[in-house]
Amino acid sequence: MQQPPSAGRRAAAARALAAPVLAVVVTACSAPEPPDPDPAQAPAPGAAAQVTAELLTRVTSVHEETGMTLLEGPVLAPDGGLLVVDVTAPEGEPKVLRVDTGSGEVETVFTEGDGAYTSAQFSPSDGRLYLTDFAGGRIDSLTADGEDHTTFFSGEVDGAVMRPDDLAFDEDGNLYVSDSTGFDGPVWEARGRVVRIDGETAEATVLARDLPAPNGISFTEDFTGLWVSQYAANRVDHLALDGDGTAVETAHTALHFNGGTSRVDSNAIDAAGNLYQAVHGRPGILVYSPLGEHLATVEVPADDAEGLDSATNVAIAPGETDAYMTVSGRDGGFVYTFEALAEGIRQSNGG
Repeated sequence: MQQPPSAGRRAAAARALAAPVLAVVVTACSAPEPPDPDPAQAPAPGAAAQVTAELLTRVTSVHEETGMTLLEGPVLAPDGGLLVVDVTAPEGEPKVLRVDTGSGEVETVFTEGDGAYTSAQFSPSDGRLYLTDFAGGRIDSLTADGEDHTTFFSGEVDGAVMRPDDLAFDEDGNLYVSDSTGFDGPVWEARGRVVRIDGETAEATVLARDLPAPNGISFTEDFTGLWVSQYAANRVDHLALDGDGTAVETAHTALHFNGGTSRVDSNAIDAAGNLYQAVHGRPGILVYSPLGEHLATVEVPADDAEGLDSATNVAIAPGETDAYMTVSGRDGGFVYTFEALAEGIRQSNGG
């Protein structure tokens, strides 16, 4: 996510797949052999594919009260609609919105309270939508149609209130949260954490601490580990979990992001285990294989990029390759689409 102005951070992005087409010259009288490809235009061996996303719809405009709009947390609801959150929406304005993925029509789902929601995901145990409130240090939940708003978790964890940014569920409905405390400080003052919250008791346990503002968090395709993007360090870590997911057995830096002034944001996984890493400060997403090979870069059309700052997050429809990314900037908040490299799974949908 990008932190809201009151908390202090970032914004959104976009994408869709493109394939190169070879032109063949055809004369009126005969079809000669096609010319050899121009070596200067052929992709280098192992080079990442360049993908241009397609605009689905504009969801929000910049709010006068907050001076910005920031879409986050794309997640496909049971009815097929795409739910997104507007992190910087002021009180009384839509905080959760629904986008019809066919028509692009937008409708309000939830407006209550003062939460600055930065991610959204449906629980596999109770089917409710869970939202991380970055500013309030809470995790709220509601039904898919925006009813029965309750707070599932609030308060301190080991003596410190969280800055809950992104969220991932294990198969049993337990919550794994990136605590982005320290996001506005230097990398050497690392105070972030990864926190596990029991899905039944709401008991919180710190799995990792002293991290440089963790942001994106996604389970691997087999639920044996976590991919955690470190916002303040421009890297992605892999955390291998024990058998019941209550402790980190080993951890290492898996990817380094050479982003310059841009930084790693939220992420998602597809059925092949590929990692889709969103970028704050650039409206794009980078796709990596489980072994760290850079497979693709997804960006918005060049004509759109000037008014967009960041790609915050991405969701891939489970069982399909339809992907949706949230992108924001001074032109507003948008959803772009592209074709994922593999089908979506639970770990692809929300967070």
